[in-house]
Amino acid sequence: MFEAINSPWLVPFDGSFMRADMPTAVDDVPDKKSYKKKLAGLVDELDDLQRRLYASDKYSVLLIFQAMDAAGKDSTIRAVLSGVNPAGFQVCSFKQPSAEELDHDFLWRSAKRLPQRGRIGVFNRSYYEETLVVRVHPEYLQGQKLPHKLDLGTLWQERFESIRDHEKHLARNGTVILKFWLNVSPEEQKRRFLSRIDEQHKNWKFSAGDVKERSHWQDYMHAYEEALNETSRPWAPWYAIPADDKSFMRLSVASIIVDSLSKLDLQYPEVTRAQREKIRGMRELLEK
Repeated sequence: MFEAINSPWLVPFDGSFMRADMPTAVDDVPDKKSYKKKLAGLVDELDDLQRRLYASDKYSVLLIFQAMDAAGKDSTIRAVLSGVNPAGFQVCSFKQPSAEELDHDFLWRSAKRLPQRGRIGVFNRSYYEETLVVRVHPEYLQGQKLPHKLDLGTLWQERFESIRDHEKHLARNGTVILKFWLNVSPEEQKRRFLSRIDEQHKNWKFSAGDVKERSHWQDYMHAYEEALNETSRPWAPWYAIPADDKSFMRLSVASIIVDSLSKLDLQYPEVTRAQREKIRGMRELLEK
C-alpha cells in the first residue's frame, strides 16, 4: 500500500497537527522566471508519469483539494495539470448536494466519480465538506434525511471513521490518495476578494456569500484542524500548503505529486516475444 512522502507540509499521523503552527506564507518565494521554469519541468515530469500510469493500468490517483474561498484551488489544479493528456485525468467539483444525492449516504456522490485505474482524478472540494461546512452550519443536516436523532457529540467522529475506512479501502485496492489543504490567511483572502471587486474581469468570481463566511473563520479553522488530524494517514496523507503566495503553493503541490508518483516505479508493459513477432508481421503486411 502506498505510503506518504516526507515534506515540511505533511500533516503528522499521530493527531499532533496544530493549525496555528503552520505558516500561510514563506520567505523562500521563487522569482517569476524561476517559478515558470521549475513548474514547467514538474509539469513535464507529471505528463510522463501519467502516461506510464495509464499504460501500466494498476493504480489510480485521487487528488483532493480543500481550502477556504479564494485560496487558489482552481488555479492550482489548472497550473499543475496543464500538461497532462486530458484523456488521462478528470476534475470533479462538489457544490451543494442535489435531491438525488441527499437520498444517499454522504460518500455516495463522490464514490461515483472516483478515477479508474490508469487515471488521475481531482476532487475540487470533496466528501470532507461534510465535516467542514456542514459542521460550521449544522442546520444543513436537516435536509440530509438521517435516520437517527442527531447527536453532534458523536456525528463528526462517526463521519471521520467512515472517511478513514473508505480511504483505506481505496488505498488497499490501488488508489493513491493525496490531499491538499491550501492554507490561506484571512488577510490574503481579503486582498483577493477586493481584487475580484476592483478588477472587472474578475467580477464573475465574486460572491457575497463567500464574504459572509469570513465571519465563521475560527469555526472553519477548528473544523479543518480536527479533520486533518483525524484523517491524515500514511496511505491517505494531508499536506497543509502555505497558500498566500500562489507560485510557491503550485510548485509545492506539483512537487509532492511528482515525488509520490515517482515512488510507484511505473513502467510501460513489457512486450512478449510472441507479441513482437506479431508486430513484425503487421509491419510486413503494411509495407506490402
